[in-house]
Amino acid sequence: MQLPLLQEIVIDQFAGGGGVSEGLENAFGRPVDIAVNHDAAAIAMHRINHPGTKHYQEDVWIVDPYEVCAGHPVALMWLSPSCTHHSIAAAGKPKNEQLRGQAWLSVKWAKAVRPRVQILENVREFQSWGPLMENGQPDPKLKGLTYRTFVSAMQQQGYTIETKILRACDFGAPTSRERFFMVMRCDGRPIVWPKPTHGDPKSKAVKSGRLMPWKTAADCIDWSLPCPSIFERRKPLVEKTLKRIAKGIRRFVIECDDPFIVPDDAAAGNLTDKSDMVVAFLSKYYGEVSPTEARGQRLDEPLHTVSTANRFALVTSHLIKFRGDNYGTATSEPLPTISAGGTHIGEVRALLIKYYGTNVGQNLNEPLHTIPTKHRFGLVLVKGTPYQIVDIGFRMLEPHELYLGQGFPSTYIFSGFEVSGKPITKAEQVAKCGNAVPPQFAEALGRANLPELCTGSDRWAM
Repeated sequence: MQLPLLQEIVIDQFAGGGGVSEGLENAFGRPVDIAVNHDAAAIAMHRINHPGTKHYQEDVWIVDPYEVCAGHPVALMWLSPSCTHHSIAAAGKPKNEQLRGQAWLSVKWAKAVRPRVQILENVREFQSWGPLMENGQPDPKLKGLTYRTFVSAMQQQGYTIETKILRACDFGAPTSRERFFMVMRCDGRPIVWPKPTHGDPKSKAVKSGRLMPWKTAADCIDWSLPCPSIFERRKPLVEKTLKRIAKGIRRFVIECDDPFIVPDDAAAGNLTDKSDMVVAFLSKYYGEVSPTEARGQRLDEPLHTVSTANRFALVTSHLIKFRGDNYGTATSEPLPTISAGGTHIGEVRALLIKYYGTNVGQNLNEPLHTIPTKHRFGLVLVKGTPYQIVDIGFRMLEPHELYLGQGFPSTYIFSGFEVSGKPITKAEQVAKCGNAVPPQFAEALGRANLPELCTGSDRWAM
């Protein structure tokens, strides 16, 4: 579509799968004009979701600002340069100076076409950007030197600059992902930071109705998908996975005063004749710092940061009411190792005993002995009622759950199309999700700083 010559355009650099463009489109009510990325899968996904955008599958340094803009003034240029070589998640790995220097693209475009607003997104550690030593590691003595030089270069181009760390869940995304934002503008108008729209359900702001409650990980789970028993697999789970599951069961189920209960109307794929109730949590496959630490999260809080590889697994604990007169008294009959109903009480107990030990003092092949008050091993107290764990389910999250967790709408297309003549792989789908900027970030910042391009933006301004 031919634009009027004086109409301002919006540019998405390092566009990825389209998180920024999705958010800006929501804010401005029209497609982003230009999207640039060298990656074929990213451009393919972006194009199918944003057909009204002109796409450049090129190295961002090769694209000519004058040719791209074709005489149009630039209202906004968004940049999400590579964060891998700034992030502490890549600690210890040699850094790539070229990738660390992608932010300099801001200066190139400022000199050429002078976008009146530029927004740069990255990890918190971007502020520590500095020279590398011969071993490829950042020089601690020069920490932040290049960052300060970059800021100075943009100021010399006439840009006012402010920075802030924002959390996606505060703006309506179901993820707690934190990101560093730098807003730069040269049009004389003030930089405006969006005000949060969501908060902790326990906070006064939410209880008073001033903020909406955070969206949670549970909102993203497809409960219709089965979560197979860890004891009924053709190929047993590896030791490390079982250890993670056991640690998670202990933290989020057994020792949790208020475990997350899967709602009856959402438990279709999990609740069977084996159990009366399903308790669930997410297990994480990275970031372990202690052999006894349980890496995971509750489902009634925002999803933790999604990475470029699928690191989240859903773990479900299947519970039946404890067969005793009340909690802490002897049962009228022992719990069998494996009941006729197909439960896995014995295996659950063996798994937990293996990694944490118990004072029950019995052979694991025997039925569970009488459980006195002090020995509540394997029992879960839910709303004052004791339950016994009879099975444990486990599955990795699927791409459509991860995309919802990153703040994308359920209608977003991430599969079913080709990249260079081949169907996009699940690994590519997950990678594009992990690299994506939650759309809510872009929408909030776009509305706050460019209200003249959109309507209804008052609620975003601080």
